[in-house]
This record gives sequence, C-alpha cells and structure tokens, in this order.
Amino acid sequence: MRDFASCFNEYAVHVSDSYACASHAGNSCISSALTPSAQNTVVCVYRAVLSSRRIVPIRVSWTRTAASQGLTVNFGEDAATAAVFKLNGNARLFRKKKGSKSLEFGNSKVEVFWDLSAARYCAGPEPIDGFYVLAAIDSELSLLLGDMAEEASCRKIKPGFHPAKCSLISRQEHFAGNALYSTKAQFSDTGTPHDVVVSCYGDNAAAAANNNNTKHPVLSVSIDKKMVIRVKRLQWNFRGNHTIFVDGLLVDLMWDVHDWFYNNSGPGIAVFMFRTRSGMDSRLWLEEKLQSKKDEDKVDFSFLIYATRST
Repeated sequence: MRDFASCFNEYAVHVSDSYACASHAGNSCISSALTPSAQNTVVCVYRAVLSSRRIVPIRVSWTRTAASQGLTVNFGEDAATAAVFKLNGNARLFRKKKGSKSLEFGNSKVEVFWDLSAARYCAGPEPIDGFYVLAAIDSELSLLLGDMAEEASCRKIKPGFHPAKCSLISRQEHFAGNALYSTKAQFSDTGTPHDVVVSCYGDNAAAAANNNNTKHPVLSVSIDKKMVIRVKRLQWNFRGNHTIFVDGLLVDLMWDVHDWFYNNSGPGIAVFMFRTRSGMDSRLWLEEKLQSKKDEDKVDFSFLIYATRST
C-alpha cells in the first residue's frame, strides 16, 4: 500500500453497533447474481508479552487449496531464528489431527498442543469450532485458539505454567474470484462480529450481473448491510481512505486497487485495510510492522482483505 496519507479525508461515517447475520442475497449493496469470492488464506498475528516483559510475535496461518490445507505457526519475527510449527494434509483432512510438539526458539522452549479431529469449517480454511491450538513459551501459556482452548488448557498445560498477555494485532484474509468479498470482522475484544462486504462493479461482467449500466467501475463497502463508502470512477480513485466509527472506535478504512487496473503481469491484488485508532489524531499507518511498543497496554488492531479479482 502506497501513499494512503495523501488521500486522507476527515469525513466520518457512523456504523451501527448492532449486529445482524445477513445472507449475501439480502444485502442491498450487492447482487444475488454474484457468487462471493473464495477465501483461501487467513493470517493472524498475535503479540505475546511474557512475564520477563519480552515480546514475542506469533503468526498463525490457515491455508486451503483445491488439493491441500495447512496450518503454520511462527514464533518470532526474524525468519532466521523463528520457531516454526506446521501441519499439512489434503483438502479434507490434516495428516495428524491431534497431538503435541516441542520446539526450540533461541534459548526458549516452545510447546504446541492441538486437536483438530472434530473441527468444523465453513467456506474458508480456518475452523469455526470443535478445535483448539495451544502454545506455551518457557512455561507461559502464550496462545489459545478455538472454542475448546480453555478446557484443553486445564488438561494439557502442566502445573506451574502461567498465562502470558496475548493480543491480536492483525488479521489478514485472502480471497480469489469475483469482485465480491464477504466476511466478518470484530474490531475489539469487547465488540461484536460485523458483516463486512466489499464489492466492485462496472464496465465488465460484474456490471451485467448487477444490471448496472455504469461506464466506470464503482467500489462499495458495507458493514451490517449499511454502505459506509461508495467510490465512483475507481480506475482514477484507486487509492484512498475514509474514517468510520464501529463499536465506539475510530476505524481508518483504506483501499488500494491499483493493481486491478494497471498490473500487466497477472491477476491484480487489491488491499482493503480497517485499522483502529484510539485517538482523534490523523496519523495513518501505511503498512503492518511488528514492532515493540513502549506502552504494552496500547495495541492497535488491523483487519486486512487481500483480494484477487478474476473477472
């Protein structure tokens, strides 16, 4: 993402705090004739703070293709010294659905426990329930994933293990297919999940599906059925940002669809970022960086959609 700051404007749109689980066809901002793009990768970045005040970034990646699926957990930011845990399998089953593994991470010991034997999936590569993934660094419980994680931690974690402080700082979702991306996002620990829909239509196949005679591509973003932004003449307004309010938070919504129109080497990838900020300052973050912060209690959150358009 480049030059977001130059596109910044101060106008804000309020989004209702209420949550409604809507079907794609029920959303007035999109056409029921379009099939939402398939989600193939989910990447979550966590920030674990140990009792020694040491900060360990943990990157969890869920992937799925037509032939395989995978789970990768990276401990540490430096690729040369990071500890990596991997599970792989075919499109329906992981080879080892349950177990534990020990890893070396510099002078630290990492223990990973997982159970995906009863995991249920929706359309994406990340399980929705029936699973857990736990990780402990130097006897400090640093990662708990899944609806079964709390119960499993009581059984799997040895006496003497202590909980580390862990915060989700970034979530990335990768899609491929039509220019319609539908997902859910939770912008704070105390907030509720919201339906997020990003769609693009114009002078292509998507325009016909929408029965729309617009000569130029149009981008729209809606949250819980409410359109929060509509960008006309997208091929000229291919980068920009807007400010919205969600769950009482200021959220910077930024988009970069340059490669949809001007990439000649293959299918272009667009990026849509929702980033929370705690104050009324106008500073925008241009890229994700895992950096230690002096104030460990202040953790901003970013939600990103990486969109590959095939039509």
